[in-house]
Amino acid sequence: MTPDVETIVIGGGVVGLAIARRLAVRGSETLILERHDRIGSETSSRNSEVIHAGIYYPHGSMRARLCVEGKKQLYEFAAENGISVNRCGKLVVATSDEDMSALETIAARAATNGVSDISLLNRTQAQQMEPNLECIAALHSPSTGVIDSHGLMTALEGHLTENGGQVVLSTEVLGIALSNGGNFAITARSGSDETAHTTLITCRNLIMAAGLEATRVGNLLGAGWREGYAPPQTYPAKGHYFTLSRRAPFTHLIYPVPSGAWLGVHLTLDIAGQAKFGPDLLWIDDVDYSFDDPQGARCRQFASEIQRYWPGLPADKLQPGYTGIRPKIYRRGEPAADFAIHGPETHGVANLIALYGIESPGLTSSLAIGDVVVDRLLGPPAE
Repeated sequence: MTPDVETIVIGGGVVGLAIARRLAVRGSETLILERHDRIGSETSSRNSEVIHAGIYYPHGSMRARLCVEGKKQLYEFAAENGISVNRCGKLVVATSDEDMSALETIAARAATNGVSDISLLNRTQAQQMEPNLECIAALHSPSTGVIDSHGLMTALEGHLTENGGQVVLSTEVLGIALSNGGNFAITARSGSDETAHTTLITCRNLIMAAGLEATRVGNLLGAGWREGYAPPQTYPAKGHYFTLSRRAPFTHLIYPVPSGAWLGVHLTLDIAGQAKFGPDLLWIDDVDYSFDDPQGARCRQFASEIQRYWPGLPADKLQPGYTGIRPKIYRRGEPAADFAIHGPETHGVANLIALYGIESPGLTSSLAIGDVVVDRLLGPPAE
């Protein structure tokens, strides 16, 4: 039986949009189903908006490879589409002797990942770049920057629709089944509570890019998976961001030396140059975007972390900003997991690719992820 549409992408975040845009450009009739009433309203819009260089991730991992490739593509795509970026650079700072070995490890890892523009600065050199910075040494990453993530997603949606694709908002996927003809039958509920209705739509190809909902969506296929396969479990991790009620005296992003899988409370600048600090790392059971700061304890902790590299921080100028939640596929205390992009060779279902654990550097990697997923599904493009 002929399906209603050739390809459906579940999830309208930046990664789902990048995949759908690439599919449409390759000539595949593509539809995005997004459960919220606007695109990118979860992880894609609640982050630091940083274009990462690719210096932290293990050599050979997808996170390293797709970050380095995605960074290049993102700067080019932004220039071609009038998306605001600020290639401001980043300093990763050591504030104690104990930090020095970690700084050297990051520099070595950056080199193995193909990031060749990193330089190690002493205290004087770092303070020549940022006079208000306190450190004993720093790594300078000039290719790190920030991007208008909303502008990026709007441009991706524009490319999708220009090539015949469509985003359907306020549509939650409730069921997925395989038909006898090999098509996917998707049951979805659309509309608000008052006008909600259920629809059945079929497709030949299916991409699961549901972010925080990835495990739930994967489990909808149930017995359709190969015996022994189950979607990875998603563990949400919440991060709080504080803003500053005055301009910060920095022109670069400032990051402390990472602690395990956490990059620390860092200072980033948005496109307008306004400073924000975060995120922290709070493992949670359920998705909850409330900003929790009991008796100002979180603010005091942030101030203490920031003052390690910016002693002049006026602590009374910190104010609650927003929160974001990352869809991690590892538990508290476990090593950070790589991106999980599962195709038929992993789960046994033809014409289906499922993505799990696409957190940082997912924004940076989004265009490269789109290429990888679509090439797996449709084969490499003809030369």
